[in-house]
Amino acid sequence: MENNIKLRELKKQDLPALENVIRKTWDYDKFATPKTARKLAKVYLATCLTNQTYTRIAEVDGVPAGLILGKNIEKHHCPLKYRLRQISALCGLLISKEGRGILNFYKNVDEIYSQLLKQCDKDYRGEIALFALSPEYRGLGIGKMLFHSVLAYMKSQSISDFYLYTDTSCNFGFYEHQGMVRQQQYKHLVNMKGQKVELEFYLYDMAV
Repeated sequence: MENNIKLRELKKQDLPALENVIRKTWDYDKFATPKTARKLAKVYLATCLTNQTYTRIAEVDGVPAGLILGKNIEKHHCPLKYRLRQISALCGLLISKEGRGILNFYKNVDEIYSQLLKQCDKDYRGEIALFALSPEYRGLGIGKMLFHSVLAYMKSQSISDFYLYTDTSCNFGFYEHQGMVRQQQYKHLVNMKGQKVELEFYLYDMAV
C-alpha cells in the first residue's frame, strides 16, 4: 500500500506531533529522562519557530512526519506567538536540575555554531533553521521533497546562498548529496549520561 504524502504549511495542531518528530530524530531519550526529553523537544521546536520565514510540513497518511524551516534573513521578524511559546517551554525545562544542565549544553553548542559562522566570513541571506524527519518515514523520498521545497523558496526570494548547521548525530551526508558544501567543522567532547562522546559540528552552505 502506497503512503499518501503531501507537503503543506504549518498548523497549530501540528506542534505536539512535530515535537515528537524532533524527539525521535535526535533521540533525546538517549541522554535525558522521558519527561525532560519531551520538554527539550518543545523548547527546540519553539526556538526554531522564532527563527523562520518559511515552514513546510510533510504529512504522511494524515500524520505530520517531518518539517523544514527556512529563513530569509533580511525579512525575518520573530513571531510573537512563537516567542511566547518559547519562553513558556524554557520555564518548564528550567525547573529541574537535569533541564538546566541540558540547556547549558545547548548554549555551548550555540556558541560553537556562532563561531563557525564567523569563520565563514560570508554575508548569507538565507538559512535552513530546522530540518527533521521521523526515522520511521525515512527512505520514502520525503527528505528530498522537503529540501527541494525550501530550495524553491530561496530561489523565489532571490537568495543567492544559504547555510545550515548540523553535526555527526545527524545524517549530514544527505546535505552533500543535495549539493551542499561543508565550509567549517569543529570537534568537541560532550557529556552524555556520564560518558564522554566526541561530536563534530558542521556548517554547510549552498549557492542557489
